[in-house]
Amino acid sequence: MIAAIVQARMGSTRLPGKVSRVAAGQTFLEHLIERLTFARCIDRIVVATTTHAGDDVIARICRGRQISCFRGSEHDVLDRYYRAARQAGADLVVRVTADCPMVDPEIVDRMVRVYKGHPDAYDLVTNRHPLTFPDGLDVDVMPIGALEAAWERADQPHQREHVIPYFWEGGMRVKNVEHSENLFLTQRWTVDYPEDAELVAAVFDRLYRPGQPFSMDDILAFMKSHPHIGRMNAKYLPSLA
Repeated sequence: MIAAIVQARMGSTRLPGKVSRVAAGQTFLEHLIERLTFARCIDRIVVATTTHAGDDVIARICRGRQISCFRGSEHDVLDRYYRAARQAGADLVVRVTADCPMVDPEIVDRMVRVYKGHPDAYDLVTNRHPLTFPDGLDVDVMPIGALEAAWERADQPHQREHVIPYFWEGGMRVKNVEHSENLFLTQRWTVDYPEDAELVAAVFDRLYRPGQPFSMDDILAFMKSHPHIGRMNAKYLPSLA
């Protein structure tokens, strides 16, 4: 069983409450969940949030969308994530974070296909080591056994505060999927700052149609025809930061 486990919390340091921001009639988290439903490979979607009272909002969003919500440690994110995957009964885990509301279901399916093509060769298939896709289309795919190994072995604070560092640092087998162009340098679609949220909201307001997911290429075409929107968060691009 393939489960998409979405990390989400309200207490973001840089932009608190970003997952509950609204565009085109839905919160960013609801858009992310809906977009994941269009990935053909996904059997189940689970949102992994914390037991903090502030994250009751996320639990309510999940109930409204009839999506499973796992609540665990606020600071040991690796533990929360692993327990969410175990409770979901996942054999293969697709990791997406809530700061990527425009995740592309086609890219999710592609990443799973890469793993399935070599199931004994990789502990992690990722598209962000290094990043070459637009920032905000990040996807990690890992079998439950590899996630369990990271959960058991990771002993550094930053390896517990984040899910993936141990995969990179602990000698695990990592496959990076790269885009032929380094779009990471020119396209920022993640949500960390108010300008990021404004850009993402502008894209959803123009491109969102229920039941008709737009793709990475659709966003790129939109950005080309509306360059002023792409400039909203340009100061955070790697070339300028």
